Amino acid sequence: MMDGAGATQREALIARVQRFVLLSMAKDPEASSYLAPGAVIVFTGGRHFAAPQEVGRFNAARYAHVAKRIERWDVAPDAETGGLVVYCLGVLHGAWPDGRSFDGNRFVDRMVVRPDGLIVRADVWNDSAERMLDPALDGSN
Repeated sequence: MMDGAGATQREALIARVQRFVLLSMAKDPEASSYLAPGAVIVFTGGRHFAAPQEVGRFNAARYAHVAKRIERWDVAPDAETGGLVVYCLGVLHGAWPDGRSFDGNRFVDRMVVRPDGLIVRADVWNDSAERMLDPALDGSN
């Protein structure tokens, strides 16, 4: 059972990760300040990035536009850092480079945040590759 101070720190760490996700979606350069030096961002396909801006450049080539609809947050303790693992789950919506719209593209973001509030790792998974290969998944034939 967590005491009051522990619960407050837990909520603060979750809030920092949520703010990072929102800043990243808005392509705000402040998002980088939420990452620890040497943080690792591993994107779909095992692509490694050093900063949210690199992810933005990758997404600019992959989508005409894309946004997240966050459905829930799940949290677990992280024994390695003493911090938390925060999962952000939901769906992506937007348009492919050819202009076709999409919605319902599942995603999971997993972030490891240390007790000092800095994110040391972010992993991102989604169904974009499957949807690109089979346009019927977007409801268009």
